[in-house]
Amino acid sequence: MDLTEKYTIRDLCLKEKAGTLKDIDGETIDLGGFVKSNRSMGQVGFLSLNDGSCYTNIQVVYDASDKKIEALRLGCSVTVEGKIHLTPEAKQPFELKAERIELVGGVSEDFPLQKKKATFEYLRTIPQWRMKTNTFNAVFRVRSTLAYYIHQYFFEHGFYWIHTPILTANDCEGEGQTFQVYADVKKPAEYFNKDNVHLTVSGQLHVEPFALTYGKVYTFGPTFRAEKSNTTRHAAEFWMIEPEFSFAHLSDDCDLMEDFLKYVVSKTMERCPDDIAFFQERIDKGLIDRLDEFVKKPFRRVTYTEALEKLEEAKKQGHHFEVDDFSFGLDFGSEHEKYLTEVVYKGPIFLTDYPKEIKAFYMKQNDDGKTVAAVDLLVPGIGELCGGSERECDYDKLLSRMNELHMNIDAYRWYLDLRRNGSIPHSGFGLGFERLVMLVTGMQNIRDTLPYPRCYKDMLF
Repeated sequence: MDLTEKYTIRDLCLKEKAGTLKDIDGETIDLGGFVKSNRSMGQVGFLSLNDGSCYTNIQVVYDASDKKIEALRLGCSVTVEGKIHLTPEAKQPFELKAERIELVGGVSEDFPLQKKKATFEYLRTIPQWRMKTNTFNAVFRVRSTLAYYIHQYFFEHGFYWIHTPILTANDCEGEGQTFQVYADVKKPAEYFNKDNVHLTVSGQLHVEPFALTYGKVYTFGPTFRAEKSNTTRHAAEFWMIEPEFSFAHLSDDCDLMEDFLKYVVSKTMERCPDDIAFFQERIDKGLIDRLDEFVKKPFRRVTYTEALEKLEEAKKQGHHFEVDDFSFGLDFGSEHEKYLTEVVYKGPIFLTDYPKEIKAFYMKQNDDGKTVAAVDLLVPGIGELCGGSERECDYDKLLSRMNELHMNIDAYRWYLDLRRNGSIPHSGFGLGFERLVMLVTGMQNIRDTLPYPRCYKDMLF
């Protein structure tokens, strides 16, 4: 009869923080994990073991006369049976005194992870292994936690999760930078009876009908862009969160965006304190202060025109911009976003009421005839984190704008018809999930927030 109880390291850490670990002090438990380090000191050896359940490793004390255990290398998978022993006087609050250690899976001599530090660039060449390193072990745990709280927030606020299609015949943003899909390249229309089928860049158009029925909905899934952009902030395959809600205007959209983001960031900080502390120590020294400020301080709301005036003023005072023609209609670049968030406003800002010529066709046209009810959330160190708008719900205005852009009206007839039958004011936004992971972890390259990056000229397998 097996009298041992199986725990994860996180289970033990939670018990220790709650003060209840003493209740099992001296009991025999069973753990499984992989070796992070192994050292022997005379008669006693010490294994550092991690099981992926949390950032913390557990120290396993063993009899160093067992040469098979002494020879275990970084990356070996083992199971350990032993007694929990509280060690409040030591660096770690508890350890496991091994009674039995069993090798489950060994590692070869050429195992790519070694004790020496590896660069992120090198680790991108072995994505099947990099989650075993401290940094990526923490990154993907934080990513998972953020996803959990995203769903929790929307569930608790009455939103329904709608699974929009990955294959689509409509380009949401109308820019044509999409991946085409063919079952037979010689007969592209044969499979779906459509000439133009591609991977989606956004679930927004398909989720809007559900918003007009259910009131509050959201999508959360993979999206794809074929732009040839080899930067630290762009990927060809990434995940998007896109809420859409009815009887909502631009100010409501900003309110939701701010409340939602502060919720998921604060909850993740609470859930993953050791991971966040690691990122603070190793990746970004100012991370925790910046995240605290992000959660606690209201986001400023600034119009595009006001921001343009700030940039023109900076130019007159001698600040150098690569692009400095600050005429109405400029599509702000990263240098402008950086200056506005880090120098002028020193924090996140909602930038609203953009020129309609640089925004998507579906955005509500303001009464001035020049701008649309659009918003981008700009964040220090990240740039654009979210983008959204109030949607144009007037059929004639939407049709007129689509004609101005020479769009294929027949292809979007179904979307136009939403404005003819029971139209409702509604708004929404899109959040690139990986940029949110970058915000919370301090990681500087989007490739290091994706389990298997798919980027321009960068896909291994």
